[in-house]
Amino acid sequence: MTAPFCPGPYLDNGIIAPCLVDIVLATASLILASIVAAVWWISHHAGCRNATLRNLQDDSQPLLLNGADDSLNDPQSNTPPCTGDAFPRVGRLSLSSSVRGTPPTQSSLARFLVTLTKVFSSLVLITYLISLGIDLYHATHTERLAHVVIQPAKAALDLILTFAWLIFTTFLFFVSTLSLEGAPTVRPLPAPLIVYWVGVLLGETVPLCNWIILYAKRNYLFGLDYVYFGIIIARYLFILGGLVGGIVYLMSKPERSARQSSDDIEGDSNQRNNRPRQNSNSLQIGNFRDHILGTIRKPFPFLWPSDSLYLQFLVVACLVLLVLGRIVNVLVPYNYKAVVDALTPGGSEEAGDKRPYFAWGLILIFVALRFLQGGVGLLSSLQSYLWIPVGQYTTRKISVRMLEHLHNLSLNFHLNRKTGEVLRIMDRGTNSIGSLLSYLLFNITPVFVDIIAAVVFFIYKFGWVFGTIVFLTMTLYIIATIAITEWRSKFRREMIEFDNAARQRAVDSLLNYETVKYYNAERREVELYDEAMIKYLRADFTSSASLNILNTAQNLIITLGLLVGSLLCAKEVADGLLSTGDFVMFLTYITQLYVPLNWFGTYYRVIQQNFIDMEKMLELFNENTAIQDTVGATQLQIRAGATIAFEDVFFAYDPRQPILKGISFTVPAGKTVALVGPTGAGKSSILRLLFRFYDVSAGRITIDDQDIRNVTQVSLRQAIGVVPQDAVLFNNTIRYNIQYGRYTSTQEEVERAADAAQIHDKIVNLVDGYDTRVGERGLRLSGGEKQRVAIARTILKNPSIATSALDSMTERLVQTALRSLCSNRTTLIIAHRLSTIVDADLILVVKDGRIVERGTHQQLISNGEEKIRILAAGKVPAETAENEHEGSYYEMWMEQLESDREKIAETQDSTTSVHGLRQRQTATFIPFNGSDTSAGLKLNNSAAGRSGGSSGDTGLYHSHGGGGGGFH
Repeated sequence: MTAPFCPGPYLDNGIIAPCLVDIVLATASLILASIVAAVWWISHHAGCRNATLRNLQDDSQPLLLNGADDSLNDPQSNTPPCTGDAFPRVGRLSLSSSVRGTPPTQSSLARFLVTLTKVFSSLVLITYLISLGIDLYHATHTERLAHVVIQPAKAALDLILTFAWLIFTTFLFFVSTLSLEGAPTVRPLPAPLIVYWVGVLLGETVPLCNWIILYAKRNYLFGLDYVYFGIIIARYLFILGGLVGGIVYLMSKPERSARQSSDDIEGDSNQRNNRPRQNSNSLQIGNFRDHILGTIRKPFPFLWPSDSLYLQFLVVACLVLLVLGRIVNVLVPYNYKAVVDALTPGGSEEAGDKRPYFAWGLILIFVALRFLQGGVGLLSSLQSYLWIPVGQYTTRKISVRMLEHLHNLSLNFHLNRKTGEVLRIMDRGTNSIGSLLSYLLFNITPVFVDIIAAVVFFIYKFGWVFGTIVFLTMTLYIIATIAITEWRSKFRREMIEFDNAARQRAVDSLLNYETVKYYNAERREVELYDEAMIKYLRADFTSSASLNILNTAQNLIITLGLLVGSLLCAKEVADGLLSTGDFVMFLTYITQLYVPLNWFGTYYRVIQQNFIDMEKMLELFNENTAIQDTVGATQLQIRAGATIAFEDVFFAYDPRQPILKGISFTVPAGKTVALVGPTGAGKSSILRLLFRFYDVSAGRITIDDQDIRNVTQVSLRQAIGVVPQDAVLFNNTIRYNIQYGRYTSTQEEVERAADAAQIHDKIVNLVDGYDTRVGERGLRLSGGEKQRVAIARTILKNPSIATSALDSMTERLVQTALRSLCSNRTTLIIAHRLSTIVDADLILVVKDGRIVERGTHQQLISNGEEKIRILAAGKVPAETAENEHEGSYYEMWMEQLESDREKIAETQDSTTSVHGLRQRQTATFIPFNGSDTSAGLKLNNSAAGRSGGSSGDTGLYHSHGGGGGGFH
């Protein structure tokens, strides 16, 4: 690459003349790099109409990416072809038409690039081996450095090599990440590539080290030729930068499942656009840079306290203390040497009679420096103290932002993800970002800075041999740590997966506590959890065993380095070349350096784990918010009442399985419309669309002629109140759960809402009143009580639109509270029990995603009876699309009446045990209105001794088996 020093003459003043050959080579390299970039840009634009970029996903089955022709036809493409971007970004998967047809012909330019890469790689290997041999020879004969004159052959090799590595690395970067249509996968042989990297780094490192060593030993370090020295540094950095493309290419081995690939190839564009985004940890070659930068850039707003000048000052102060700590680490062993030399006979210049010198001043300085040094030193303690508010800022910022993002995700996301898993990822990810910054800034960075400072210090004080020992020991230690840690990372990931699975099993079991008890499944749950724990412990054993292997390898490397360095230093002390203080300084410095290095493996593992945890959390951040406010969305304006209209609405969770098929109906302002039908007909989907948990596939939904997609979600949901079938309450007080409808409400407003919901009297009779805690998911309340608390919460919200999904025969007080809620409000009710909606202004019968009947209760019953009479008369009504399902409501009504009669008969003959007492239950009809005596049922207890409920708290389908149960 270059001679170990400038091939010019050695001047008497100790300054080496600027090397004209290297200046020419460096200038030529920059010019050549510009020419290569220009040629590539021109060739790219000349052939871009026929070129298709592809991703090197697999050697045998490459996938095409964003072809020029495909980009023209792809409406989703964000970057049009041939727009001046010479090096387009790779990453968006889009299918070229050539994939489905015959294989495209191989591009001649692509073949040329492949051949050229192979030729230059061979040329680099040959010339570098020869050049490196000459450099290594001069490295072992440092006393001849000042008198060596470069030979023409060596200069020629340097010239060839400079052009070779420049062109090779340039083409390697582009050819390895981008390829033209039909070109074979460009993957140079790993062995030559690795040899090339090793050779080029040694070829640049050896001359650089020789240069520093020569001037350090001759005390010309501050008189060197900075022009030539700057050229060496520039070439060294340029070589490292040129290798980036090849390193990325070699490290990136994307894994792509056959199912995902087939989906991308066979699926049409609509399916690809609607398919949920697949998260993967595998890195695509073209977007490797975006992945790394994105991983670092995403959490940056949470790391830097941009909104607090005080916290920014603390960050700067911590960095200053970090720099002071590095300086102290160098001064401690140096001062220790001075103390030892002063106390050694003949070791101090102040002791003319060679007696030990009482260096009390040096001792005070040494003690002061030790007080400042170390993990428990003043500087480190002060730094940790100042960093506490910064770390708390990071934790709070990322936690709040993550919870906000999770609330903004679609309902589909939460239905498909396990809550325990999401919370685990959130918890680990939140902690990882704060600790990641702390470890990188205050643990890893100081280690590398201390290593560099130690190498330079030992080269300057002891010579290049000691510096090489320290450098090789540290390098081998770091390489071994990274290699073994990477090897064992798969065991760590496996252990974490099993750990998450075991914790999720425990969470599911505890959340479903009642179900477990109902079915006596305690032993089954324990066995399943035990199986999950066994899998986790096996993975943990493998991970721990690999950790011991890592620790042993680290200890072996450190011990060997310390042994070689100590023996060499002791020999030079014995030969009189070094003093006893030098030996003590060497041991002190090396030991001081190895102590934090012993923790490097731990730091690296923690940082690696933090990156894994952070990436999992960033995957959650990358989850697209499917439902977003449109640009220019306005507030929903509710006039006197609210008219809801579904206009030819189509919807599907999966495009292959439509749920709603042309639903159209109107709920006039202040009226009540009920949706009934069999399970899976699409009733709940209608309610979710009204809340805009999903967007319609076709058609539209309006409220007072305002498309709900054009109004803000906050204003939309503020105008709608819901009483769900399963009223889920927070594990807090009754006041908190009611006040959740409007958290600014007063106690008086809360009580009025509770009274309207028929629950106030029950609450005030409790020991803690409104401060009574309801338990996890409200389990301390009966089913009817939970529903009435939910109704009170909705009443307090005071929405313009009320919705209800109570689909069981609810208790009388709940029905009364529900009527109070729906009074003078536009109401949409979803029910299975037809007796609960007989007073609705309009009843819609939904079946297979369509409305098959509509009318009032009396109209639908009359239609069904009329159809029965026609059939009884032996007549067959003409089947049309309008009357195909006529009579469905009547059939459902009769089925429920018959079911009620059977349940009444069964109840009259059954006995149940409550609190150890056998008691008889009788059933009587409790009409919800004067005309329908079958609308509801109430159970009366014939035995005394039941507590915690009232006569209105009991119901046939009560979730606790027949009684209100009250608080328990």
